[in-house]
Amino acid sequence: MKTTELLRKDIMIMDLQAATKEAAIDEMIRSLHKNGVVQDAEEFKEAILNREAQSSTGLGDGIAMPHAKTKAVNEPAVLFAKSTKGVEYESLDGQPAYLFFMIAVPEGANDTHLQTLASLSKLLIDPDFVGQLKQANSPDEVHQLFNQSEEDDTESPADTMVDTDSTKPFIVAVTACPTGIAHTYMAEDALKKKAAEMNVDIRVETNGSDGAKNRLTDEEIARADAVIVAASKKVEMARFNGKRVLERPVADGIKKTEELITKAVNHDAAVYHAQESAVSSDNEEKQKSSILNTVYKDLMNGISHMLPFVIGGGILLAISFLFESILGSDSEIFLFLNEVGGNAFNFLIPIFAGFIAMSIADRPGLMPGMVGGLIAVQSEAGFIGGLVAGFLAGYIVVLLKRGLRGLPRALDGLKPILLYPVLGLFFTGLLMYFVFGPIFAGLNHVMVEFLQNLGTGNAVILGALLGGMMAIDMGGPFNKAAYAFSIGIFTDTGDGSLMAAVMAGGMVPPLAIALASTFFKNKFNENERKSGVTNYVMGISFITEGAIPFAAADPLRVIGSSVLGAAIAGGLTQFWNSAIPAPHGGIFVIPLAENPLFFLLSLAIGTVVSAVLLGLWKKPAVGQGK
Repeated sequence: MKTTELLRKDIMIMDLQAATKEAAIDEMIRSLHKNGVVQDAEEFKEAILNREAQSSTGLGDGIAMPHAKTKAVNEPAVLFAKSTKGVEYESLDGQPAYLFFMIAVPEGANDTHLQTLASLSKLLIDPDFVGQLKQANSPDEVHQLFNQSEEDDTESPADTMVDTDSTKPFIVAVTACPTGIAHTYMAEDALKKKAAEMNVDIRVETNGSDGAKNRLTDEEIARADAVIVAASKKVEMARFNGKRVLERPVADGIKKTEELITKAVNHDAAVYHAQESAVSSDNEEKQKSSILNTVYKDLMNGISHMLPFVIGGGILLAISFLFESILGSDSEIFLFLNEVGGNAFNFLIPIFAGFIAMSIADRPGLMPGMVGGLIAVQSEAGFIGGLVAGFLAGYIVVLLKRGLRGLPRALDGLKPILLYPVLGLFFTGLLMYFVFGPIFAGLNHVMVEFLQNLGTGNAVILGALLGGMMAIDMGGPFNKAAYAFSIGIFTDTGDGSLMAAVMAGGMVPPLAIALASTFFKNKFNENERKSGVTNYVMGISFITEGAIPFAAADPLRVIGSSVLGAAIAGGLTQFWNSAIPAPHGGIFVIPLAENPLFFLLSLAIGTVVSAVLLGLWKKPAVGQGK
């Protein structure tokens, strides 16, 4: 099947009008729905946005490939759209997207369709071809370019089996993305082309929506100098036991091919141990890094699953207190909202602990972790006790899996339904009830009492520290640590003082960048000024990540100014006794705050300080006048 059979002329948009990412998605979906490709536009959009939430499909170099595989699609098709002004699409390189390929695939798509989509994806790796597409002015010209490229396409030497006597470096790779439609094959082709340029032999296995293709053999894996796993979903890893493995997101397989291949050839990768999930003991630095990354991943799994309960329950509780102050504590509205929000809060620590354990030990860890978290609640061990319960339950189940390996294979079916649940619950409960519950209950009481008795000076220092941490990595480990600490105090005490500090600290970076790009126009190029405007919205919504593209382009100045302004804002919220009894929402939950005007003043001062410092410190943009 030719690519042009899926790349239909009647659905193309040669002058996309949208200026924002979601508007562009909506405009393309309308064309698909209007022309019968999609039967349920809302369901298809949900699938598209779910894929975007995992990682942006804005590949960089002006290309975006939003895609989804769902039953909302009637027939496979690819919509081509072209924007003359460019769309801020949260692309990997931070630049606007001009060419769009929205891929719609039904759940029952056959191999022919999927292979055709893979071929289309590979063409977009060629910069010359992309340049010609940008010049195309009609659907006929687009079709002509694809037809010509398919006629000229010949099999790459990298597609053939590698000569086992070759003296060149030899590496193997696996590429995979969550939907397995586009990025999987683009990464495959990018790795092959770059390897050929670098005189390196490579074999690439793809894990697309049609399953594994070009599967690596045991002999190839054994002979390879290193393994590159460019994947944003789980792939089979046990076969790489003892090999040097680079694990990266699939996007790096498209945009950072030279870096990956260089590291692989130079053996600059940790040794993978399938059973122990640890790195090589001959590289202590990488071992520590891997352990920290694993702990961070497990912790974030707990926090991400807990957040809906925190946000939903916390905001409803805060609204209930607002009604209580107006209508009284006997009001049915207050009682209803307080009961619903309180019930959501009751799940916080069990959910947090359960999903930490599940990240460590897979599904058998979920139940012991949740029960351990509940024991932490009942013993008043609080948020820290729940954290300990999650890691404890997870590693208890891991140890059980190892300890029960020697059982006869006939008993394998009993392990997940009987042995892991019973033994995991027993040992987790035993240790939490008699040991860790009482210990961390005592520590929790001491910490809460200490925080409640903080003097103004110490409270300001703590607020400044937490606010600054929110801006250090803007969504990374420091940011999440500050946020998790504040949520823990909030859930244990109901005091939203520290939530005010972290919320102000998290809002400063995007707001400061927006303000600086408005008043110091010569320090920002045109694309940065356009992105700066969107940071007003992201800032007031408490979405710190809006500042990341600017921080990536100029880390010292952007992060330095942001940390200072965020620390000032966080400290001032404590100086003026501001508190926000809601864990998220930005400016939209200000009506629920204590001393809301002082919170807004703290935020404004921190933002102005950061914006002025950034504007004065930043060098003028290339080609910008005063």
